[in-house]
Formats: sequence, structure tokens, C-alpha cells
Amino acid sequence: MSAQQGSISDHNDPNASLPNGAEKQNISGIHEATATHTGRNQLTFFSVTMIVVSLVIGMGIFGTPANVAASSGSVSIFFAAWLTGGVVALCGALTYAEIGVRLPVMGAYYKVFSICYHPVVGFTVNALILISNAASLGIVALIGADYVSDLLFGQPSGPLFNIMISTVAVIIFYIINMLGLHTSSIAQNILTLIKIALILLLIASILKGVVVEPHGYIEGATLYQFKDNHWLTLFLASMIPVSFSYGGYQQTINFGSEIKNTPLLPRAIVVGIGTVIMLYLALNLAYTQVIGFEKMKNASAIGALLCEAWFGAVGAKIFDVFMFLSVLAYVNIVLMSNPRVMYAMSSDGVFPGVFLRKHAQTGALVPALTVFSIATIVITFFGKSVDSILGFTMFLDSIGMSTSAAALFFLKRKQPQNTVSAGWTKATPFLATIFVCAYLGIAIAVINHKPQAAVTGISLLLFLAILYYIFYYRKKK
Repeated sequence: MSAQQGSISDHNDPNASLPNGAEKQNISGIHEATATHTGRNQLTFFSVTMIVVSLVIGMGIFGTPANVAASSGSVSIFFAAWLTGGVVALCGALTYAEIGVRLPVMGAYYKVFSICYHPVVGFTVNALILISNAASLGIVALIGADYVSDLLFGQPSGPLFNIMISTVAVIIFYIINMLGLHTSSIAQNILTLIKIALILLLIASILKGVVVEPHGYIEGATLYQFKDNHWLTLFLASMIPVSFSYGGYQQTINFGSEIKNTPLLPRAIVVGIGTVIMLYLALNLAYTQVIGFEKMKNASAIGALLCEAWFGAVGAKIFDVFMFLSVLAYVNIVLMSNPRVMYAMSSDGVFPGVFLRKHAQTGALVPALTVFSIATIVITFFGKSVDSILGFTMFLDSIGMSTSAAALFFLKRKQPQNTVSAGWTKATPFLATIFVCAYLGIAIAVINHKPQAAVTGISLLLFLAILYYIFYYRKKK
């Protein structure tokens, strides 16, 4: 798409007015943009499914269930939270599937805010997400270096070693992404399949019929007792980490114009989320059976414990290898997704036009990919202390997911008989309502549990809004 294109109109009325003075653009223009991506720079059904899985399954599932167990107080609430989170994720998957089909453009997670609300909303939310994603990537790369250190030396190494490993990981996948979408998606498919294989191995530890004792517990972590709290309080407290363990798949729509056949997107998202739900439920069952529900509460490295059920003491080393590969999968998918958001923001003129440039042969977004990678490497020099600054991301993600999903109602109104005619779309308004209400509830829960994080998030959004009006809105006027 060319610069300043970013709004859509009714399929039957090319001149239909759009909100907030957005420019008019026939919906066919979006599909023409989709058609320009041919050959190697197209994603197949399998590749899109693997992207969905890799965006959702990060490192959290190998540790977060210990926190959920401590928050839930009982095994029934524990599984109720994971099952409810899966149902909400499925509602979100179908919602974003339709959004992706109706808005098949590169960087659609920005476009959905810019078009359906206002460009200032798209700029503030996505600029903050880009910053937090670069910081999160830097932190995760450093955590990956910890696994390498434990594998090689059996103990943590100094900051120099961690920064070196983190930088090398980012550079390797920077080069892979420079080779184009075809190469980076193949790498992602391989790494995601390895991660799925690890989870299946951990799930199968149930078959060993052994019980593994935790080696340690997280100091100072909150522990709720069922007898001292109302069940609803425990359920809501558990839903916060569960909801974010299921998040991430909404970023799949950033690849909209690069999917080989747009109707593949709904099936890929649903199959991907369905796979995640089954893996999560089965893995949590393995945790409760092999470690024990009471003993797993706030236990450290519970994923490694399931690996020990298979391989004994050497299991921790094998787990280190798998976890580092899991970190590499996260590095690659973040480098694949975020430059596409920068491209979309540049197409609207809210980011410098240089981010529109692509490599002539590979189609790689060279300036966007380079700037995002450099920002990530710079952040690693600040260490994992950056993580304490990112408390606002849970609040930001809740607001971002609820508002972006709600944009489906606008898209349906402007394109009532457009690109989506499948029967399942008749249910998406109901599913989107469930999803939006659920994540608004999560936002309220975050405010109750971490009010300072919510205040920080709102303050940063207001600050970015001021920057928008100073450097973009006034200039455009």
C-alpha cells in the first residue's frame, strides 16, 4: 500500500464516508495489495498455523502454571481458569480471523486502530507495543543466555556473556529475516515443531508413573488458600496470568497481505488456537500428576521437573537445550511481526517514510527490521532490570485486545456483504462481545492488583498522543 492509504469503504459504495476524516479507499485496493505478494513471499496454511502457535506458546507455560496454582487455591479452580481462558481465546481467534479477512493488509494490527477509531489511537497503542516488544525481546534473549550458561557451566555467567549470546541470537535471526519471508517462515516452522515436540515429551511424562519433587520455590510469591478466600476471587486472580498465556495470536493479522489465500487465515488461526488449548490442558494435567498440585504452587522451573521424570538429573540439561531453542523461536517471530507494524505506520505517515522500503529481491523490510533489531540489542545492555519497567504491558495488552476486537463491529457495518460470507461469521458478533468483555474484565483486574502499572500505561499513552499531535497532526493540518 502506498503512503497515506489506510482506510476502507463499503464494498458496494466506494465513496462511503469513514470516521475521523480518514481518506476514502475502495476495499478492492486492499485486495490488490494482497495480490502483489506472489511466489516465495507467501505464507501457506501450515506456516500461518505455526505462526499462531509460536505467537501464543512462549516460555511462560513452562513456569506460569505454578503461579496459577498458587492463585487458584484448588485444583478445580486451576483447571476451570485454564479451560475458560481457552474458550475466551477461541472466541478471540474467530474474531481476529474475520478481522484479518476483512482487512488483509500488512501490519493490520495497527490499521485496525487507525481505521476503526482514529490514527492517534493506532499510533499511541502500537508505538507503545513496539517499544515493549523490543524490550521484551531483549529480556527473553537474556533469559535464553541463562539457559546456555547453565548448560555449559552449570551456573549463571556474567553480564558480558549474556549480552554476547543475546546479541548473536538477534543477529542470526536478523540475517534470516533479511533473506525474506519464505526463509524466516521455514525457520519458524522448524523451531515451533521442536517446541511442540518438547511439550508432547513433557506431557508424556505422565506415562512414567513417577513423582518429581521441586528443587525450590519462588521467594516472596503470593499464595492463596481456598479456605480463606471466596472462589470467585481466586478464579479472577488466576485468570490474569492464564489470559496472557493464551495471548499473542492477534498479531497474526499483521501478515494479512502475505498469506497465499486469504480464506486460509480463519482456519489457520482456529487450528492454531485449538492446538494450543489442547497442549496447555494436557501439560497442566501432567504438572498436577507428576509434581502434585500442592507441591507445584510457586515451584521454580516446573517444566524442567517433567523433563527430569524422563531423564533424571541430566533432564535439566536437556531442558536447557529445548528452552534455548524456544527462545530462538520467540526471537524470530518477534522480528517477523513487528517490522510489519512499522511498515503500516509508515504508510500512514506517522512513522518516517524510510520504513516503507523493501529489499528488491527478498522483499525484506530492511530499515524497519534493522532499527527494531538494533533497539533490541541496545536494550540487552540494560539487563533484565528493564522487566520491572514493563509492568504496564499487561494492562496495555488487555485494553489493546478488547478495543481491537471491538473494531469488528465497525468493519461489519462498513462491509456488510464484503469478503466474508461464511456461516460461522454470523456468530462472531456474539463471540467478539464475550472476548471484549473478558479482556475488559482482565484490565479491571490488573488495575485492582497493580494500579501503578495501569497508571503508568495510561500516562505513556497520553504522552504518545501529545507527541502525535505535535509532530504529525499539526504538520498534516
